Amino acid sequence: MQTGGIRLIVCATLTTLVTLVTGLATPAYAERGTQQLVRPAAHRAVPAVPARAAYLFDSGTGTVHLSKQATRRMPVASLTKVMTAYVVLREAGLNDIVTVNAGDVRHAATNDATAAALRAGERLTVRELLYGAMLPSGADATHALARVYGPGESRFVAKMNAAARSLGLADTRYGNSDGLPKPSPGYSTAQDQARLADIALRDPVLRTIASTRRYVVRKSKVHRAHVWTNTNKLLGEAPGALGVKTGYTRAAGYCLSFAADRDGHRLIGVILGDTRPDRRFQTAGRLLDWAGDQVASEADITEDL
Repeated sequence: MQTGGIRLIVCATLTTLVTLVTGLATPAYAERGTQQLVRPAAHRAVPAVPARAAYLFDSGTGTVHLSKQATRRMPVASLTKVMTAYVVLREAGLNDIVTVNAGDVRHAATNDATAAALRAGERLTVRELLYGAMLPSGADATHALARVYGPGESRFVAKMNAAARSLGLADTRYGNSDGLPKPSPGYSTAQDQARLADIALRDPVLRTIASTRRYVVRKSKVHRAHVWTNTNKLLGEAPGALGVKTGYTRAAGYCLSFAADRDGHRLIGVILGDTRPDRRFQTAGRLLDWAGDQVASEADITEDL
C-alpha cells in the first residue's frame, strides 16, 4: 500500500501475530529493502509529509513507521555537523583547548553561514565548540574543529567518510565538515541520517549536547561570553524530544534530524527538503505523536494476548 508516496511499514507486534497464526518466518529488520506495507485499520492516517524525503523508525525494535523517498541521495545541509561532532569525539578530549583563528571566522562570514559569533584569538574547549557547532549551527566552530583535528579540512572530511563507511552508511558521502554548498555539499539520505542520529544519541556526550536548549559560556581571560540557543524548535515543545539537528541551504531545503522517547521507545526521524522553515517542526511533531500512538496501541494489543 502507498499513500501519498509514503510507505507504512508493518509494526513488529502485528508481524508477530501474523507469524503465530500462519507460521511464516518474520523477515529480519537488517535485510535491506524488505519492508512490508500494512496500516492497521484502527490507527489514524499518517500525517502529510510535504518535504521531499522522510524516514521514521523505532531504534529499539527496528520498526520502520514511515519511509518517503528515504534512500534518495540529496544534500543534507547542516545535518552534516552530526558526523563532524561524532568524528571530533573520537579524535579529541573534551577539555582540549582550541584557538579560534581568523580563517575560522572568515569561513562563516564569506559563506553567509550561521555562526557561533566566535572571534579570532578566543580559546575554547572542544566541549564548548561542539555546543557552538550543534546549537546555533556555527560554521566557525565547525571549521575550527576540522582544522585542528584533520588536521585541515580535507583530512577531516576523509575521516568523516571513513566513519560513514564503517557505520554502514552506504549512501552517504561528505564534501565538507559543515554541509555548505562550497566546495561540495556531498550527499546522504533520510534513512542514513536517521541511522546516524541513532548512533549519535547512544553517545552520552552527543545526546546531552543535541538535547540542550540553551548553553552559556561565561566570559574568561581567554574568551568572550557566549550564549547559544538550539535551533531545534521541538525541544521543550514535543514530549520527550532529544534534538537532534537542523539544517538549511538553498539546494538542500529545510532539513531536520529529530528524536523523542515515548513509552519506553526511542523514535528517530529525518525530514529533508522542506520548503518552509517551521513546517518541518510541525510535521516532525505530528509524526512523533502518530508513531507514539502506534506504539501505545501495540502495547495494548500485547497486554490483551
